[in-house]
Amino acid sequence: MSKIVPLVLGDVIALTIITVIGFATHGETDLSFLPRMLTTFVPLVVSWFLIAPWLGLFNVQITLAPKQLWRPLLAMLLAVPMAAVLRAAMLNTVALPLFALILGGSAALGMLLWRGLYSVFGRRTT
Repeated sequence: MSKIVPLVLGDVIALTIITVIGFATHGETDLSFLPRMLTTFVPLVVSWFLIAPWLGLFNVQITLAPKQLWRPLLAMLLAVPMAAVLRAAMLNTVALPLFALILGGSAALGMLLWRGLYSVFGRRTT
């Protein structure tokens, strides 16, 4: 179980960075935007942690295998539509497909980078 903790913490940190970068691209990094950031971050985290286990992303043997890096990409691409709908519900609006596409691509890239680093450095320490 203790080997899963760095994955979970890293996932949360990666999703935080992805969210902040997304808001930064719109010039919205002031603390006054924190509630709005949470309306993107929370649905993304919830969706990720609902989908990721189904693809074995908390199985250390899978996450350390570089040939399995397709899994975080697929997990994020499956999680983002759910996140977009949850976000829309929180904001009492509609889920915009373009938002979901951009969030999906950037979040998938961010998780690929994080999980790729974990795979490389995790294999060195085991």
